[in-house]
Amino acid sequence: MNMSKTKVLIAGAGPTGLTLALWLTRLGVPVRIFDKAAAPGETSRALAVQARTLEFHRQIGIVDDVLAAGVRLERLTLHTPAGVAARLPLSDFGRGISPYSFAFALPQDIHERLLITHLERAGVEVERDTELVAFQDKGEAVIATLSRNGRTETVSAAYLAGCDGARSAVRHGLNIGFPGGTYEQSFYVADVKGSGEITPNGMDTTISSYGFAIVMPVRQSGSVRLIGIVPKAHEADETITFEAIRADVERDTGVKVHEVNWFSTYRVHHRVAERFRAGRVFLAGDAGHIHSPAGGQGMNTGMGDAVNLAWKLAAVVQGRADARLLDSYEPERIAFAHKLIESTDKVFRFVTSRSRLVGLFRRYLMPKIMNAALHTSFGSRAFFGVISQAAIEYRAGPISAGTAGKVRGGDRLPYVVGARGDNFEPLRSLDWQIHVYGEVNAEFRAMLAPAGIPVHAFAWSEAAGKAGLQRDGAYLVRPDGHVALASPVQEAATFQRYLAGLAIRPRTAERAPYRVPGTMHSLA
Repeated sequence: MNMSKTKVLIAGAGPTGLTLALWLTRLGVPVRIFDKAAAPGETSRALAVQARTLEFHRQIGIVDDVLAAGVRLERLTLHTPAGVAARLPLSDFGRGISPYSFAFALPQDIHERLLITHLERAGVEVERDTELVAFQDKGEAVIATLSRNGRTETVSAAYLAGCDGARSAVRHGLNIGFPGGTYEQSFYVADVKGSGEITPNGMDTTISSYGFAIVMPVRQSGSVRLIGIVPKAHEADETITFEAIRADVERDTGVKVHEVNWFSTYRVHHRVAERFRAGRVFLAGDAGHIHSPAGGQGMNTGMGDAVNLAWKLAAVVQGRADARLLDSYEPERIAFAHKLIESTDKVFRFVTSRSRLVGLFRRYLMPKIMNAALHTSFGSRAFFGVISQAAIEYRAGPISAGTAGKVRGGDRLPYVVGARGDNFEPLRSLDWQIHVYGEVNAEFRAMLAPAGIPVHAFAWSEAAGKAGLQRDGAYLVRPDGHVALASPVQEAATFQRYLAGLAIRPRTAERAPYRVPGTMHSLA
């Protein structure tokens, strides 16, 4: 029997699978990606694109296209039945934390098509109408059977990634449990054209005693997304139509609907798979975790899974790291998935509670508290850190070590900007690197030179200090922009031991100018 081969076989061509394929391709790893759907989705589905996702897009050179296709949200307007309760700024509420300090919306279908376009430019096409029939981990490879148009094909892959959604065939094939539950309320989502008191380039949220409703822009053409709880009187309806709940929707959102482009109702699940890995097979995105849409975290979390897995797979496949590096994927990402489920669950239960006491608090006190908190620098930065996913850290992970200043191994590299650029630019190499903020010790640089890991020296600045970095400290930065090792002193032996422990070697692909070891950057 003829058997085709690839390094990484990716099941599922949603945002998670496409991100994994695009990163692996940028890293020089051959991939095949397939999906049982005949074409990409045509509904907007997930809208929020968080700053951390935009930072990842910048690393692979697609962020400008993404930003050009979406809408920057300038403000959040909180409404109650009595009127506007608060207006909260979103245009720059993460200033100093990320280069993308704003809230941003891009419909999932457009987002997917952008990823597909860049993937096709790199020579990879999504194989459509293709289904995973069976697979088996043979120890040295995964043997998978694919079916398309009644024909089957056997594929040998070094690794298989299940990015195939909540009903994942990969997860079922591994017999991995998916514990969790379903919230009692039904929700509606509609993309419409309408009129009313809609904040231009903003998000409107109506908070009342019964729950909430959200209005936000979907496309640059001017249609809006309406989200809310299905009225209790219609929850038990076998089929819920927009016309049946139109009056409630228009009352709750303040939008007079002229045209409905898409309408759906759904129940929200909250589940995390028992494992994200079994041998040479991995789960990512909705295949591994699903949760409430609170905060627009779902799609972004899946794409974060993909980036975390991509650089590790690439390093192992290309012989640039010991296979033990892959052992860090599950503990890093499953810990975050559990944390996210817990936090979104609390928020979701609060905003959907039908308790009269909670409803009164939600309607009368919550807008005042949010207004007071988010108009302070501390409050807005804290809120941004959580919502944007810039605060994700892997401190407890197996490949995180050390502390220098306020930065610990596992933290996302703090963002530092000056008049001449920022410290995120070198991350576009998708490679390991060492950052020093201050003066680089000549002996430290010389002793690390044989390892081939570039040392980037940034002039010390007040901004670096405010970001929590330590003057003259040294930070080993992973390809995904997280700090692997933080050291308050430039001791080469510490870094050499870390690199040797995982057999880490830098990429041997084309080296961009800013990747030459010994680069000095001035941010001032």
